[in-house]
Amino acid sequence: MNEIQMSAGDTPVPVPIEPAIYLIPVTLGDTPHDHVLPSHNARVVRGIRHFIVEELRTARRFLRAMDRTFPIDDCTFYDMGKHADASRYADYLRPIAQGLPVGIISEAGCPAVADPGADIVLLAQKRGLRVVPLVGPSSMILAVMASGLGGQSFAFNGYLPVQDGDRAKRLKQLESRAWSEHQTQLFIETPYRNRKMFDTLCTSLRPDTRMCIAAGITTDAEWIRTLTIREWKHTQLPDLSRVPAIFLIGGA
Repeated sequence: MNEIQMSAGDTPVPVPIEPAIYLIPVTLGDTPHDHVLPSHNARVVRGIRHFIVEELRTARRFLRAMDRTFPIDDCTFYDMGKHADASRYADYLRPIAQGLPVGIISEAGCPAVADPGADIVLLAQKRGLRVVPLVGPSSMILAVMASGLGGQSFAFNGYLPVQDGDRAKRLKQLESRAWSEHQTQLFIETPYRNRKMFDTLCTSLRPDTRMCIAAGITTDAEWIRTLTIREWKHTQLPDLSRVPAIFLIGGA
């Protein structure tokens, strides 16, 4: 078990870093770390030298922003991005057998939640290794919290079909579930297609269905609003072409 020390004022605070997989949340945008991430996360991360990452450059930037003195050159990074070789994931866990901690970092938000990492976590679970999720921002949870829609039951559906007809059909299916099962439905779109998604929602869904748009969560561009489809048709939408957004729909 590694031990690191960090000053809290003038008092050294020992922090034990056990050999385990640590799921390390990242900010959702250009947001100061201390606004959304506990100081405990930084203490843990300072004791890790092996990282499984979705994108190397983003991970390095995150670590440097967390601590400008972080010894990045002493770290080993393993790829879990789009083109990663999943057959090598077992190798990524070898440091734990040597008594060393391993961290997982995705592009934004929480690893393994609508982001890569779940396959590696499952492998760790199968091997009986300890998995430690650290506290941090999840755009889905924050969107549900701020929407006013039902938080008792909700589902994240990822990206919807790109083709207009297929997208409209899928939206109607989700709307039906939102009404019949009282389950809030969440989905996302590539920012440059956010306006297209909005237009399809307004033309495909029933007037009394409620929709929330949660964009730029935790950043200076944050914009969250919930209205009925009828009301959205008469509401000016800000430019969301470069802002990550989550769409939520729910019944009355």
